[in-house]
Amino acid sequence: MTVDLVIRPRLVLLTTALGDAGAEAAMRAALAGGDVASVIIDSAGRDSASFQLFAEGLVPVIQAAGAAAIIADDSRCAGRVGADGIHLSAGDLRALDEAMERYSPKLIVGASGFETRHDALEAGERLPDYLFFGRFGGDVADPPHEKNLEMAEWWAEIVELPCIVMAGRSVDSVSAAADTGVEFIALSGAVFDKQQEAGAMVARANAIIDSWMESEAA
Repeated sequence: MTVDLVIRPRLVLLTTALGDAGAEAAMRAALAGGDVASVIIDSAGRDSASFQLFAEGLVPVIQAAGAAAIIADDSRCAGRVGADGIHLSAGDLRALDEAMERYSPKLIVGASGFETRHDALEAGERLPDYLFFGRFGGDVADPPHEKNLEMAEWWAEIVELPCIVMAGRSVDSVSAAADTGVEFIALSGAVFDKQQEAGAMVARANAIIDSWMESEAA
């Protein structure tokens, strides 16, 4: 296999594991650590007012670094903070239809929560910008969840629409996620569990991807 035939997966950061204290500094450090395509900002249990304050602090940092800022499950917040996109996590086809009609192509629209192949294909027929395989906060173990890998590999083989797969709690899990052939790999706890190491973890994740690319090209 030649490197020309291999897609280099890019990182997506998910803020579920990121606390309020020092969030902007941790995000700035993470984004300075290497290539990041986008950041999905998750409320992670915050009320709407607290979530908006959290997002207001992060969106300018994310956009200044050249990444896309995507708000999960709160279109009103997305509009107020000037986000680049919205993510729907409930696996709701009707909500996805409404979001596509209302926001696409002005905003990025992505979705997750589709647990079966049939439901994922149904969602894909709506032509969102991506599907996400995994659950927010689901990176409870060091390796990725096996079902997420299976769904992502199946999707990447047969569907052109990009997908994101949730990696595990260890940054080393990026390698297994890359093996699925996905375009994007999501990290949360692997980067933000220790905020002072966020930049180093993004740098390591990108180094793992680079090594994976070299091995695929060999």
